[in-house]
Amino acid sequence: MSNGRRKLRRLVLQALFEGDCVKHKPENVIKRLCDKESLSEDTASFAIELVRGVMHKQNEIDSIIRKSAPSWPLNQIPIVDRNILRLAIFETLLNNDSVPAKVAINEAVELAKKFGSDNSAKFVNGVMGVIYNQIITEGDKK
Repeated sequence: MSNGRRKLRRLVLQALFEGDCVKHKPENVIKRLCDKESLSEDTASFAIELVRGVMHKQNEIDSIIRKSAPSWPLNQIPIVDRNILRLAIFETLLNNDSVPAKVAINEAVELAKKFGSDNSAKFVNGVMGVIYNQIITEGDKK
């Protein structure tokens, strides 16, 4: 995966995290971060689109997380892990298959390794594995 997309995901995660943690509007946060990083207009537009998409679909995404990690109430999942999952689920399931599921999962695990706790990568990989297996199973039924 290109470093540009990886950097973009990092910025989107930061915006989602700040929105979840201190209730700033993630769309305003991502605009500020894109300006600070001097991203091209196309790249910044894509970052804003991702943030808007995650926010627009957050209830649906959170429902998927609840079903895929039933032992973990959403509010008990660390904020960084919760938002990594939100981004990965949006990219995997709800963004018109613009990113292959395995790529989105790998990128989510990498974000978890970099920004999460010692257990974050394992947790994110496990939850996304459940979701991926569900996608495969549903695809077989069609």
